[in-house]
This record gives sequence, structure tokens and C-alpha cells, in this order.
Amino acid sequence: MTLAQRLQQELRSAILERDELRRDTLRMATAAAYNVEKEARRPLTDDELIGVLSREVKTRRESIEAFRSAGRQELAQREEREVAVLAAFLPQQLDEEEIRRLVSQAITETGAGSARDLGRVMARLAPQTRGRADGKQVSGLVAQELARLDLAGHDHP
Repeated sequence: MTLAQRLQQELRSAILERDELRRDTLRMATAAAYNVEKEARRPLTDDELIGVLSREVKTRRESIEAFRSAGRQELAQREEREVAVLAAFLPQQLDEEEIRRLVSQAITETGAGSARDLGRVMARLAPQTRGRADGKQVSGLVAQELARLDLAGHDHP
């Protein structure tokens, strides 16, 4: 069963169970996938659909931060529940230790040694972390490690 089929099956199930949050969240995700599919003029692959779902999760996480900083806890909690619905369709998320291991490996493989090499390292990491880790977190860890290497490689008075 493809991911798109699984998404449709879960949507039907949510409708039958009268689970409004799940139904609405899956409808929004399906609509976002449909728009990308129309733009591409072909059915999406599972990887492309994971990308769409990941963007939906990212959008909701940004909303959670905005709602929290505005003191709107009830809206933040709804967004968190929506993230949980969508996360069920995404691959297992990497923990920080696994991301750090991948960052270290990518830096070694690319021969990166300073912050100027961030793009090269990120390009190497993207296929391994797409849909499995927040890009902002990965980028932050790469920048942190490259800064550490940059400082270690230069003599500072």
C-alpha cells in the first residue's frame, strides 16, 4: 500500500469514526498533496508525499511557537494534536544523537572545516534527514560543529 493510499484509508476511517480533528488534519494534508500533484502533473512518489507532510508538520510547529508566544495555549495544543496525526505517516524521527553522528560523518566525508562549508555539508545530509529531522535543527548542529572546527583549526591570541 502506498503512502497516498494509507492517507486516504485513514481519512475514510476518521470520517466514519466522526473524529473531527483527524478528519480535518488529513483533509488539509490531502489537499496540500493534491496541489503539489497538480503542479507536477503526475502522482507523487512516497518520498515526495513525505516532503509534503513534513512541510505541513513544519508549518504547524511554527504555529505552535507563535501561539505559545501569544499566550494562546488552546490553539497551540490543537496544532500539537495535528502534528501527532501527521507524524504517524512520517518515517521514524532521528534523535539528536543520531543527527550529531550523521553531521560528523558528513563533515568528514565532505572535508568541511569552516562555516563556509555549511551548504556542502547540508547538501550531503539532506537525503539522509529529509522527513526524519527538522532542517533548522540539523542546520544548527552543522553550524555549531563547523564553528567548533573553525576555532580549533586557527590560533587565537
